[in-house]
Amino acid sequence: MSDTNPPLEGRVVLVTGASRGIGRATALELAKYGAHLVLVARTVGGLEETDDEVRRAGGTATLVPLDLTNFAGIDQLGATIFERWERLDGFLGNAGELGALTPLPHLDPKLWQKSIDVNVTANWRLLRSLDLLLRKSDAARVVFISSGAARNFRPYWGSYSIAKAALEALALTYAAECADTNIKVNLFNPGPIRTKMRAKAFPGENPMSLPSPQDVAPLITELLLPSCTKNGELVSFRR
Repeated sequence: MSDTNPPLEGRVVLVTGASRGIGRATALELAKYGAHLVLVARTVGGLEETDDEVRRAGGTATLVPLDLTNFAGIDQLGATIFERWERLDGFLGNAGELGALTPLPHLDPKLWQKSIDVNVTANWRLLRSLDLLLRKSDAARVVFISSGAARNFRPYWGSYSIAKAALEALALTYAAECADTNIKVNLFNPGPIRTKMRAKAFPGENPMSLPSPQDVAPLITELLLPSCTKNGELVSFRR
């Protein structure tokens, strides 16, 4: 990467789940490549911490405190981006919801719905809100964070597995619809990573035995660069 001509200079990239973990790490990587970041997360404090790190890395960001189950807020987000930039060059759909690890017949309907809303419906609503903005870019790139749970079915993981499988179908369908456009859409499976969500799912696991979000951020960033030619692929991290 050239210091004088970073590949994302002047480009606008939206990142959800940007307050911690993979979202924060990738935001910092994107900042190094010159992107202006639109950072979305529920927690203001976490967003401000990410913003501080982005600024220390020499980048710039616009902070959007937003619960992704606020679908009207998602619609407004697209309108706001249009008013300010009239286009969007990248979108990282990173925010996720583990839900409850319990047998499917015992799953609380509210927890089921939250998992579907955050992992699937919110990303569809984001595409609905952002599609025209992405089409205005000369090389828009979209990446959704998936999981091995989308294909490796295990007891008690039903709501998360089903939601991630649906997310993969959403992403690959959109990729097919964008095949003849300047938009490239891909999925990224980070595998076991040292995140708060992972710690919640596996409380007895030694987190230091796992790769960090910083380890996968460069690979996700590659998929968001204008030079990326992949479309409709699932890219997995290998240690």
